[in-house]
Amino acid sequence: MPAIVTAGDQRAARAVYGDSKVYLRIAGRALVAHVVAALQRVPEVSEVWVVGNEERLRGVFEDPALRAELVKPLHLVPQFRSLYENGWQTYRRLLPGAPPEGREPGPEDRDREVLYLSGDLPLATPQEISAFIQQSRALDCCYALGLVTEESMRGFLPAAPGAPGVAPAFFNVREGRFRQSNLHLIRPARIENRFYLQEMYEHRHQKEWGNIAALAWRLLRSEQGGLAVAGYYALMVLAGFAHRRGWSGLADWIRWRIPSERIERGVGGLLGGSFRLVVTEAGGCALDIDREEEYDAVSSCFESWRKEQYARAERLYGPPELPARLGGPR
Repeated sequence: MPAIVTAGDQRAARAVYGDSKVYLRIAGRALVAHVVAALQRVPEVSEVWVVGNEERLRGVFEDPALRAELVKPLHLVPQFRSLYENGWQTYRRLLPGAPPEGREPGPEDRDREVLYLSGDLPLATPQEISAFIQQSRALDCCYALGLVTEESMRGFLPAAPGAPGVAPAFFNVREGRFRQSNLHLIRPARIENRFYLQEMYEHRHQKEWGNIAALAWRLLRSEQGGLAVAGYYALMVLAGFAHRRGWSGLADWIRWRIPSERIERGVGGLLGGSFRLVVTEAGGCALDIDREEEYDAVSSCFESWRKEQYARAERLYGPPELPARLGGPR
């Protein structure tokens, strides 16, 4: 399947240190380059499409060392006005026989799968991406959203007060605490209400009360079971708040009332297509860069965290199925 890497800097995209985050450099390489390099070793991925500032992306991928690692077709697409348009317009361009400006999907495209992922995942491993794809395909749904376990994120926590690290927020549901992994396997032509994807992305930060209120209001106004979905969303927010305050007993009491199956049915009704949550356990795909302190922590710990990530992924899923090329991670 093709992979679409979203690297735009319009609307809800966040600047970090005054720049588009996907061009920030870690270990001498832009964040988006780390993602594209990891995809070279994912056997299920046939080609890579990157949508963003085309001129800047060309500068990133002109690096000779990076080009030597690229074994799959790489396509650069100029960005559009929003995340939704970036994803949809790039999908229209990758359809077989599409002209340069793309085409609308036909009946033959309804089951065409696309892997979407963000361009700021420097610790993504090929094994975790591959495991997500395999599990998602087995579910045969229209939209699979990746999650990682709370345990898989422990290695990124500060080792001591004041030490570098990341303290992520988690979704609290009956089955446990999970963080979104920035991996999405979608059959775009089967999603009837695609515009909700932009809403969910723009209000995804669960520590920011403005985003929480905006998404809750949007859900309440929905005609597709919005009241029920908003109710479960409110419970998830309360459980997350209690967990961050250290009230673990209250957090557990609340999350027990939030079965993930009910979330899946609610979101599926909202989107107009079957929706499933897919859990992987390596963790690196959930560590994106949205704030300066996250960038600083990943920068200072990158070599040790990357080594630990590849070791963890190999314990869980075995070695990468495709070999590293030249300077790629081993």
